[in-house]
Parts: sequence; structure tokens; C-alpha cells
Amino acid sequence: MAKRKPQNVSAETDMTPMIDMVFQLIAFFMVLLNFGEGEQDTRIKLPASELARPPDGPLESPLVLQLTAEGNVLYSGVNSDVGVPIPDMGHYLALERQLLERRDKAVADANVIIRADAQSRAGRVQELIQVCQENGFELFKLRVSQTPPNYGPTPDSSGAAPP
Repeated sequence: MAKRKPQNVSAETDMTPMIDMVFQLIAFFMVLLNFGEGEQDTRIKLPASELARPPDGPLESPLVLQLTAEGNVLYSGVNSDVGVPIPDMGHYLALERQLLERRDKAVADANVIIRADAQSRAGRVQELIQVCQENGFELFKLRVSQTPPNYGPTPDSSGAAPP
């Protein structure tokens, strides 16, 4: 009786669908992570504070307003090169209020996050808060950069305090 040669059987699987799914997941998470960074403008240099602490958790209905050193507000890409003058923010805040009302959210519960440049005048921040209050916004969060506490001069290895 003649012996048959065993045929080589290949058990390869098609990896194309799995690779496609991995790339889709990577793209999804890249888009998701970029939304958090979109609220921060690198032109704004926050003041430092030893008392600053990270937020307790994500805020519901946040509205991020960034105050430049010149006193203009960077808001949602509107006039993004120079910003919007504070008195003109009433129009944009009214639109934001309407958007919240369409979503059945209370305007008084919306969190206004103010990222003011360290070189901006405190009076400008107060003026921006006043315009927000005139449009029904009541909750404000001021952002600063966190610095480690400074407990005074520390002695060097010789035991002498630094000059």
C-alpha cells in the first residue's frame, strides 16, 4: 500500500481586523485626551501659590475664561489672536447661558473657571467676574500654578544658611 505524504496545514489567522481595531482605539483615546488640554492656552502664565491644591474632581458644566496680561479674554477660539475685551464678553456669556438652558442646566450651577495671567491686574479679574454675575453665573474657580511650600532658608552642608 502506498503511503500518503502528509500535507502541510497552515493555521495562520488574519490579523488585519485586530490591527484595524487597535488603531481605531488609539485614535479614539488621542481625541479624547486632547479635549482636556484644549482649555489651556500656553500664552497664559498662571501666578504661583503655595496654597493651591488640585481640583477635587471634574467640574460639571465648566466654562473656561482665560484673561491675558493685556486684559482681553481668550474664549473658545473667538478672536483667538488678541482675545475679546471684557465689556464685550456679555454677548458671549449670554450665548453660553442660552446653551445651558437648552440642556436643562441651571446657569447658577455652572462653574466659571478663570485662568488669569500673572501679569494681569486684579481689577480686570474683578471686572470679568462682575460681567459673569450680570449674566447669571455665580460659581467661580480661579486657577493658579501649584508651587511647593517655602519654609525659609535651609542650611547647606556646613550648617550655615545660604546668603
